[in-house]
Amino acid sequence: MPPTSPQQSARRSTPRSGQGRKNVRGEATRRLIITAAEKLFAENGISAVPLRDIGVAAGQRNHAAVQYHFGDRDEVVKAILELRGAESEESRTGIVAELMTGPTPPTVVDVVGAFVRPLAIHLREDNHYLAFLSHFITEEGGYQGLGDVRAGASVLTLRATLSRLVPQIPEAVLEERWWVVLTGAVHTLARYQAAQRKGRTHLTAGIDVLVDDLVTFLSGGLAAPLVEGDPRVEASG
Repeated sequence: MPPTSPQQSARRSTPRSGQGRKNVRGEATRRLIITAAEKLFAENGISAVPLRDIGVAAGQRNHAAVQYHFGDRDEVVKAILELRGAESEESRTGIVAELMTGPTPPTVVDVVGAFVRPLAIHLREDNHYLAFLSHFITEEGGYQGLGDVRAGASVLTLRATLSRLVPQIPEAVLEERWWVVLTGAVHTLARYQAAQRKGRTHLTAGIDVLVDDLVTFLSGGLAAPLVEGDPRVEASG
């Protein structure tokens, strides 16, 4: 076999420009599909939207485009959660780092705010994540829909910090109350955004004030008095 020239080696080791362009186009198409699916899911519910409709909304002439790029509905949902969840997590990571290294210990309000405010970054006109996530939580039976959101490293840190801040609340009770914070924040922020989009004037204050008040309200519930006779309290004793 004749020796390979340097030029031949270079050609073999260099990716084809056409393949690179194909990958770029594929990623762009995936993003179009994700964006279209998020909006349709937010408006109609997740289970009610045919995959073909998502492809049409994303400008795809191939009726099987969604299946080609994602396989099935669950993978589309997962892609939305990963994309938007990463955006929230990026914002939340910095907030949590400041809380953990600040000159004063964090409070319950700080912990709740560190979860809620990074969710509020999705209160944008071109963003339908909150309404999508609200539907997803409901369709998945309340808790399961927030599994990926809850699993972020910063959210796990907040949950562990909360246990140290309210040791008088049994873990079983605190876990349920924490879920109420997570789901309640999503549903309320989604409602605020829907009101904004429809031009309704029943919102009693600006969004920044409403978010601050939401954080205060949810924080109060975490350390609220225990219910007399609650078996979870008796089990912890």
